[in-house]
Amino acid sequence: MTRITVAKGDGIGPEIMDATLKIILAADAKIEMDFIEVGEKVYLAGNTAGIAPEAWDIIRRNKVFLKAPITTPQGGGYKSLNVTTRKFLGLYANVRPCVSLHPFVSTKHPQMDVVIVRENEEDLYAGIEHQQTNEVVQCLKLISRPGCEKIVRYAFEYAKQQGRKKVTCFTKDNIMKQTDGLFHQVFDEIAKEYPTIENEHWIIDIGAAKMADTPEAFDVIVMPNLYGDVLSDVAAQIAGSVGLAGSANIGEECAMFEAIHGSAPRRAGQNLANPSGLLQGAIMMLNHIGQTDVAEKVQNAWLTTIEEGIHTYDIYKEGVSKQKVGTSQFADAVIDNLGKTPKILKAVSYANSATLHLPPYQRKAPAEKMLVGVDVFVDWQGTDPNTLAELLQKIEMNGVQLTMITNRGIKVWPNGFKETFCTDHWRCRFKPTAGNSFSKENIIQLLQNAVQQKIDVIKTENLYAFNGKDAYSLGQGQ
Repeated sequence: MTRITVAKGDGIGPEIMDATLKIILAADAKIEMDFIEVGEKVYLAGNTAGIAPEAWDIIRRNKVFLKAPITTPQGGGYKSLNVTTRKFLGLYANVRPCVSLHPFVSTKHPQMDVVIVRENEEDLYAGIEHQQTNEVVQCLKLISRPGCEKIVRYAFEYAKQQGRKKVTCFTKDNIMKQTDGLFHQVFDEIAKEYPTIENEHWIIDIGAAKMADTPEAFDVIVMPNLYGDVLSDVAAQIAGSVGLAGSANIGEECAMFEAIHGSAPRRAGQNLANPSGLLQGAIMMLNHIGQTDVAEKVQNAWLTTIEEGIHTYDIYKEGVSKQKVGTSQFADAVIDNLGKTPKILKAVSYANSATLHLPPYQRKAPAEKMLVGVDVFVDWQGTDPNTLAELLQKIEMNGVQLTMITNRGIKVWPNGFKETFCTDHWRCRFKPTAGNSFSKENIIQLLQNAVQQKIDVIKTENLYAFNGKDAYSLGQGQ
């Protein structure tokens, strides 16, 4: 018997959770449940996180969390409970299978069977943002080697366990050479450890186009957080419906399972909602806790129900569907089919689908790290970078000089183009002259000189070389 935490959520959440629990309990799931309140009521009671401290205690004690969709109130100050939960509990892997149910659910891609493995904790979702000038705000994209290694290894281990043939990596490392470049580099390193599994890399834009057009060309796709968030919804929709997809959020200690759709408050309380997405999340949960026989029984009963044409309104189609049913009636139909297997759709076997146990991350010996310069970011209202360069050259010191100014990543000095539009946010690079070293004392002196010249420095970014290799971006056009 496994004790789990359950949140019924908001909107259609309580209805689809009741239907889901009714099905898995009828299939003899060996679970005990602790129910917690999360979402809109908790937000509106004054808790900006949408979850009470005592609820965290229950989730952390039970380790397994089945969550229905929640509503985040409109307006500022409310944090995403999903993002918070994933980070606090270390749920680094988001796993979303997207499978065609052709010909019973409409899709242009009848052969589609793709699993999206999305990094879940970092990237732009670190949520570190600042307004720095009147015209410019920034969001920091953080990619770590541990984050890359954990998610890429998970993707290959998942493929190995499930008998999948290929793992594909999507990044944009032709532009973001440091961040996405690290993700791609780690993918290539780890892929060598799995010689029986094909591996490939695609630039995200053409990869996304290929996935939308020819999803059968892919098997398992692993991506950084933002790309995975967007493309997992795209994949679910082109497979048939976002409403049919569930996801697992896996960590080293805890796991959360859910539907990928929202709380749909307009449909709440009408016995209309399709519980399939949350049921798919629950089936992944059953596999995670080792009850693979129950998971298999439920999934095959669900496939049989879909095959019989017993459909909720969202996937009902004249000439294909046989009966339009509500939430509770759909659950009853799945229960009636427990023990059956589909005749046209592919029946599932989950004999090898229990929790993946990955080796812990091993920190590598640190590289030799050398400070080689500094980017000084300046708020300046002028428009001519040559004028700004003259001002900045006044803060130079012996052995340190201004080498470049960029605006929104484009080099505008020296030898910039007058056609380049510039905002009030300037990156100004200082490096040592030939034969000189660079120190943090140089940075302090530069900042003191800037104060004296009334230059508005808004941030600095140290430039480093690791093992002799420069580890920072150039200005585009340099």
